[in-house]
Amino acid sequence: MNALFRRTGALLALILAGPAAAADAARCHYIYGGETKTLAVAPAGMPYLAPTLAIGSYFRLRIVLESEPAELAALKTYVYADRDGGPVLVHQGEWPWPAEGGDGRRHGFTGMQRVYEPVRDGELEYWCEAAGAAGAGAPR
Repeated sequence: MNALFRRTGALLALILAGPAAAADAARCHYIYGGETKTLAVAPAGMPYLAPTLAIGSYFRLRIVLESEPAELAALKTYVYADRDGGPVLVHQGEWPWPAEGGDGRRHGFTGMQRVYEPVRDGELEYWCEAAGAAGAGAPR
């Protein structure tokens, strides 16, 4: 399983990009080490196989957008500590999909989420919005 988390291949669910093409997509922003990046997140056909993204030398971020079945649809986030013995879950979030509210809010429908490194004193911040949200892509 550790190899799955370390795979940096084609990032099936996370695509570094600007605008997302599909209406049923989310855009997530993360800030680490003073740098802000944006991820376009499309619905995952196989959520358990969604890869993780290495952020710095400590964090791994996994964002899964499940749009089916409709009654269970959600955007789910997982932040792992990348430890020598394998990844360890340190933060998890889940929000109903399609996003309920959040359009036009400063930090989308998830609000600003913060995760801290206990050893290196670093911080990962992230927030997500619907890809079609007004003013999407930049914190206000």
